Amino acid sequence: MRTSLTDRRRWTVEQKLAVLRDAFGPQGCVRTAIERHDVGSGSIYTWRRQAMSGELGGARLPIGPAFAEVQISEPPALSAPPVAAAFGGLIGIDLPSGIRVLVDAKVDADALARVIGVLTR
Repeated sequence: MRTSLTDRRRWTVEQKLAVLRDAFGPQGCVRTAIERHDVGSGSIYTWRRQAMSGELGGARLPIGPAFAEVQISEPPALSAPPVAAAFGGLIGIDLPSGIRVLVDAKVDADALARVIGVLTR
């Protein structure tokens, strides 16, 4: 175990990638990689983050926009879906999307309206 800051090791990109393969590869284990390569866990996770962002090889990916344009509009008015004939105490509702909803005659109308609203989006 290193005890002094002057003992810090310089890792090449290839060495870092080898450590990452040992830590996160198919048979990988972070603890085993730490012991095998005498590296700290903080370094392993920093290198993984850098590898995933493209920074490990020295290239930095351009930072994308932090905000996206949003437009708010009025929701479309929903027309009543066609209702199929009732049979056996059930009501069949055929939605334009091809979805068929079967409900009991005692269904809560507000809950049904919410369900149909979600299904017709």
